[in-house]
Amino acid sequence: MKDFVIKGQILYSASPERIVWTENGYLPVVGGICRGVFSALPAAFSGLPLEDFGDRLILPGMYDLHLHASQFAFRGLGMDMELLDWLNRYTFPEESKFRELSYAERAYEGFVTALRRSPTVRASIFATVHSPATLLLMEKLEASGLHCCVGKVNMDRNCPPSVRDPAPEEAVRETEQWILQALERFSNTKPILTPRFIPSCTDALLEGLGALRHKYDLPVQSHLSENLGEIDLVRRLSPAARFYGDAYDRFGLFGRDHRCAMAHCVHSGEEELERIRQNGVFIAHSPESNMNLASGVAPVSRYLEMGLQVGLATDLAGGSHESMFKAITHAVQASKLRWRLYDNSVSPLSFAQAFHLATAGGGAFFGKMGKFEDGYVFDALVLDDSNLFHPQPLDLLSRLERAMYLADDRNLAAKFVDGVRLF
Repeated sequence: MKDFVIKGQILYSASPERIVWTENGYLPVVGGICRGVFSALPAAFSGLPLEDFGDRLILPGMYDLHLHASQFAFRGLGMDMELLDWLNRYTFPEESKFRELSYAERAYEGFVTALRRSPTVRASIFATVHSPATLLLMEKLEASGLHCCVGKVNMDRNCPPSVRDPAPEEAVRETEQWILQALERFSNTKPILTPRFIPSCTDALLEGLGALRHKYDLPVQSHLSENLGEIDLVRRLSPAARFYGDAYDRFGLFGRDHRCAMAHCVHSGEEELERIRQNGVFIAHSPESNMNLASGVAPVSRYLEMGLQVGLATDLAGGSHESMFKAITHAVQASKLRWRLYDNSVSPLSFAQAFHLATAGGGAFFGKMGKFEDGYVFDALVLDDSNLFHPQPLDLLSRLERAMYLADDRNLAAKFVDGVRLF
């Protein structure tokens, strides 16, 4: 049923600086599309079924622009290591296990179950190099009711043989077969091209992926300027590139005529940022992961001032959890530390900005999503904060802020994706 009205305490991000709210408001949905928020229900919608959620908070769904489904099983481990060592110690050995479908079945079932109960409604997800396991993940996500982009990872150098693609030509053929199967089998789970990052992809592989991107009009996801050691390695491996992002752009894998999300951008220089702006590349800000793996803290408020497109990400398992509530609070906390300890010329994020990143900021990567304005796809969360004790009255904005710090998935009373209620 995609035609209905819900009532409750409604909040959403109108802009990075402004959260709007309506007490005891009405939100009509027609064909899965929001028709606006009203203090009194317009007569045009009076015949629709109405569900009154009372004093519960009604928020837009949240959009995770970057996480690794295959790393769910070892989340919380190796958080005292830096990126490249962590990849070799934990990530690559774990991802090699997904060549066995029986293991992938157990691991991905746990991941999808947790993601479905989380605040996330849509996500851009890395799988592994293994096509059968990646299709299995997509099958589970399709059945979950979530709408996601999933990438079969590509890498053909600087990684163990167990997670390395064969020769570039063969890797591109296998990736194309995976794309065709995914497009045929799934409606709400879409393929996204996924070169892991420049250090693990030869020019020949990137060239082949660029051709596939153009042929099938696919989006792209990868990593960018996350870690200083990684950036030095890219300079050596791609001497013809002007900067890290240019190493993707040379092969048509950096936006401009397609959707593209690049995780991190912690250390992006001025020339790279200008290319990101020109090409419309989305930055997937991953605050907890960047802290855990000692990568640093991206100057996100500056990126917003520059008009860059920025969303929020958990980056499981560089991040230790799949909760976008925690990602919001980590974004604020990390930005304050950066401002106080490193560069006071870049202001810390406000709560309103961080909430925007998790909703409308990331939602724009998937389409017209993340707000409750007329014409937006209806993705929503209903949050019951009644167990979060407070002896004084709080307005809706204060309730929202404290809920992001204190609530978890047990506080979710309902979740809607594309106008369909999941629970």
